[in-house]
Amino acid sequence: GGWGALPRPAWGWGLWGSVGPRVTPGPALQNGKHDEAWMVLKQVHDTNMRAKGHPERVFSVTHIKTIKREDELIEIQADTGAWHRRWLVRCLSLSQQVWSNFQQCFAPEYRRITLMMMAVWFTMSFSYYGLTVWFPDMIKHLQNIEYASRTKLFTREKVRHFTFNFTLENQIHQGGEYFNDKFIGLKMKSVTFEDSLFEDCYFEDITSSNTFFKNCTFISTVFYNTDLFEYKFINSRMLNSTFLHNKEGCQLDFSDDNNAYMIYFVSFLGTLAVLPGNIVSALLMDKIGRLRMLAGSSVMSCVSCFFLSFGNSESAMIALLCLFGGVSIASWNALDVLTVELYPSDKRTTAFGFLNALCKLAAVLGISIFTSFVGITKAVPILLASAALALGSSLALKLPETRGQVLQ
Repeated sequence: GGWGALPRPAWGWGLWGSVGPRVTPGPALQNGKHDEAWMVLKQVHDTNMRAKGHPERVFSVTHIKTIKREDELIEIQADTGAWHRRWLVRCLSLSQQVWSNFQQCFAPEYRRITLMMMAVWFTMSFSYYGLTVWFPDMIKHLQNIEYASRTKLFTREKVRHFTFNFTLENQIHQGGEYFNDKFIGLKMKSVTFEDSLFEDCYFEDITSSNTFFKNCTFISTVFYNTDLFEYKFINSRMLNSTFLHNKEGCQLDFSDDNNAYMIYFVSFLGTLAVLPGNIVSALLMDKIGRLRMLAGSSVMSCVSCFFLSFGNSESAMIALLCLFGGVSIASWNALDVLTVELYPSDKRTTAFGFLNALCKLAAVLGISIFTSFVGITKAVPILLASAALALGSSLALKLPETRGQVLQ
């Protein structure tokens, strides 16, 4: 195994021994605790030699060499200088160190690996996050289509001296005439009145959601304690009509079947489907290798995208979401392990952080593109995701395999 990156001091010693590579000492050596630093390095050496199959090799140091200081900024001590100068120097020093570590990831010996890893991370994040957000939106769109197919249409109805005290849902009323009618304690869900006339009517205690009055005329009508606000009247005329004690605040209607509950439920099922993929990838990671798992999982994810074109119902889309999530999580696990093992200790965290930042950028781009096609076409998101997964899996096969290798 390897050892974590040790913080580089402002000055220090470099140890050259039979272990071969140069290592940077930790705080024990900086503080003059040479024996403790010696034991730590000996333990690292013995662990590596046992992993390589050479436990008989003895740790020894041939000479001690002074490291040339790379920092251009010198830390200002706490008892000198103003506090803002000390913090400015610290921030500049930290920024310089971060930038130096970032540049090392693109050094000649790591440039090819970094560029290929950038492509793999980008394509996988673009397709995975784009599809996982597109799934719930697409299911919501299918729900709306199915709900709209059950809409009841009423045309040119004439209602006089009638009291509406029941729920109106998923209805369209066109060209109706309502005279001296009362709407009391009424719930309206997805109701639209078009080109209708309301004369001497009375609305009281009305709760509405997705309800609109388009091109309607209200004559001598009273609205008392309702949530029928101005924006719900589209191109409508009010003649001698009065609004009294309108409901205040944001009126939420949780009884709507097409509410956010389904979105969270679908996301929960997709997350739950990841569990089997995590277990399988954990058991097979060292047996089949990181590259095979990464490429194989990406190919299976690409195949599962193909079946999305056949998902025309809510249940089918949920099943495909679970399938895609369970298959694709193995590629993410393999990619995380591969990223960690491809870089040495002093570059590992910088490379991993940079690739994760690139991942977030690709996720935002994928979500923006995929969701823009909801309700337009399914072909474009499916083709984009499949192409990205295919490209990522092909590039992953060109990366070096790290299974069984000792970390640097």
